[in-house]
Amino acid sequence: MEAGRELLRKVFPDHWSFLLGELALYAFVVLLLTGVYLTFFFDPSMREVVYDGAYPPLRGVRVSEAYASTLHISFEVRGGLLIRQIHHWSALLFASAIGVHLLRVFFTGAFRRPRELNWVIGVTLFNLALLEGFSGYSLPDDTLSGTGLRIAEGVLLSVPLVGSYLTFFAFGGEFPGEAIIPRLFTVHVLLVPGLLLALIGAHLTLVVVLKHTHWAAPGRTNRNVVGMPFFPQFLTRTVGLTFAVAGVTAVSAFLAEVNPIWRYSSYRPDVAAVGAQPDWYIGFIEGALRLMPAAETGLFGHTVSWNVFLPALVVPGLLFAVLYAYPFAERWLDPEPGEHHLCDRPRNKPTRTGLGVAGITAYAVLLIAGGNDVIAYVFGVSVNALTVVLRTALIVLPPLAFLLTRRLCLALQARDRGRLLRGDETGRIDQSPDGGFTGHRRPVPADERYVLLARSAPDPLPTPDGAPRHQRVRAAASSWFYRDRVELPATEGESAHIAGVLTAPAHPPAPPEQPAAPTRAGRVRRLLGGLIRRRRRGTGR
Repeated sequence: MEAGRELLRKVFPDHWSFLLGELALYAFVVLLLTGVYLTFFFDPSMREVVYDGAYPPLRGVRVSEAYASTLHISFEVRGGLLIRQIHHWSALLFASAIGVHLLRVFFTGAFRRPRELNWVIGVTLFNLALLEGFSGYSLPDDTLSGTGLRIAEGVLLSVPLVGSYLTFFAFGGEFPGEAIIPRLFTVHVLLVPGLLLALIGAHLTLVVVLKHTHWAAPGRTNRNVVGMPFFPQFLTRTVGLTFAVAGVTAVSAFLAEVNPIWRYSSYRPDVAAVGAQPDWYIGFIEGALRLMPAAETGLFGHTVSWNVFLPALVVPGLLFAVLYAYPFAERWLDPEPGEHHLCDRPRNKPTRTGLGVAGITAYAVLLIAGGNDVIAYVFGVSVNALTVVLRTALIVLPPLAFLLTRRLCLALQARDRGRLLRGDETGRIDQSPDGGFTGHRRPVPADERYVLLARSAPDPLPTPDGAPRHQRVRAAASSWFYRDRVELPATEGESAHIAGVLTAPAHPPAPPEQPAAPTRAGRVRRLLGGLIRRRRRGTGR
């Protein structure tokens, strides 16, 4: 009862931006429910059959059983096409919600101590969502998904020394083989969902144990947790969000067609889909492949295809390695090693915000490059010229976005400083007898002053004389990260109050272990005595 009471009164955040993670959770629930329904009718086999189903244009055509069963779901199972499209739309929503949730956590600094492990779990969930999406996207064995599998085969072959062995292991022989669809089916319905369930459980457990972050506001400090109780306020809101997610995906499936595989026919290794585009979450890999110039190297009798290996394996590997390591890198640069429970306004961390926008810009360029053939065809431009433009943009735009974003953040800080010094314009203008005009201003309200001033702005790490090289490097990196900021005016009382607000919580030290007193009591008596003492501590007696 005590545990249930604590759970019912558990405090949850009340700002809409904290619901992005729940959006991903409920999209995953819809995915599980619709996926279980689809597995009753899907046959993950690559054995060829002659199609004689309800879709007339393909009757008499030799197709795989996986493709035929997908057509059977779409045209003959009652509600099959609706459920299949709900499954597809919820998969897109799941991946996008995780991505946006990670961006919210990144830009607000909610990954900082003590939540680094939860950030690592979140990035792993995003990786698994990409794998789950690719494996499910490939199961119908149509021309579009088969083209994606052909690209995956080329990526595996590009691995130096062991590429051919990896390809034979994955496909069970020469491409396409007869084992890849059953293996992807096992990955899609068993392996990855199990890992997702386990990691989501660990993620939610850490959220409950570590508590959530919150935006600066009167009464909210770095040492408390403010929000709404689980019951009834948060429970009502989250149940409403659950039905909203299910309803939106159902309406999307009803109104918008997605992945019409009957137009593509079954996959044949000698046919490539014209204008094939992957789903958005793996489109950046396709774009990197299209932008990379042709480059090969002969090494000890082996050919290393850099134009495939670098963009398809090295670039995504570096991207996710940076995401995994970023919280620990920022902690290494932070001169204040305490815990952080107040969210940062992105403008108050210009370097971090600039790095995030630069990464988004690079991702957008790669995503556009993944459809360069379709863009060139629609707008009647040369695909070669468009590729050169996108290569240039990939080199120029991310650094430019970083510099511009950092400058805009500093400009917004200067605007906050002007508001604190001069107040806000009221819109009232008085005319003097000699024809002059005077505008009126009012002081910034106390609640808004609290929000503007409650920011963490640590000084960069100092460089002591004669320090070793690694300390000098750390101090230089810390100076680059923290030096750019606009000082905000505050009274002595406000400064002291804000310093108290930002003070990290202090945890009491663990009591020293006392040696156990010798006793002649048996094991059962010692166990009962320990339970009684623990119960008395919990009740205060």
